[in-house]
Amino acid sequence: MADQPENTGRKQATQFKPGQSGNPNGRPKGSRNKLNEDFVRALSDDFAEHGDAVIAAVRSEKPDVYLKVVASLSPKHVEVKDERLDDLERDELAAFLDAVREARRAREADSEGAVH
Repeated sequence: MADQPENTGRKQATQFKPGQSGNPNGRPKGSRNKLNEDFVRALSDDFAEHGDAVIAAVRSEKPDVYLKVVASLSPKHVEVKDERLDDLERDELAAFLDAVREARRAREADSEGAVH
C-alpha cells in the first residue's frame, strides 16, 4: 500500500475553525425566496400566455410525456366508494359476478370469431 499517505495520527489543519464560515455575511435574507418567487411568477406568466397551446402540442407530439405529466399530477391513492352493490347478499353478488364473467367470455369468443 505504498500509494496511500502515511497516517501520522495528527488531524490536518482545516481552512476554517469550528463555527467559522467561509462567508461570514452569509446569503442575504430572502434571496433564495426572491429567486423562487421570480421564477414561479415568470413560469406562471408564460403558462398563462402559451400553456393551452403547449399542452395540446405535447399531447399530440409526445403522448408519453403528456401521460407522465398527468400521472405525476394525479393523487397516488384514490379511494372509490360504489354503494350500488352494498345491498346484495353474498350469494347474489357471486351470481352477479358469474354473469359478468360469462358475458365477458361470450364477448371474447365473438371477437375471436370476427374477421379483422
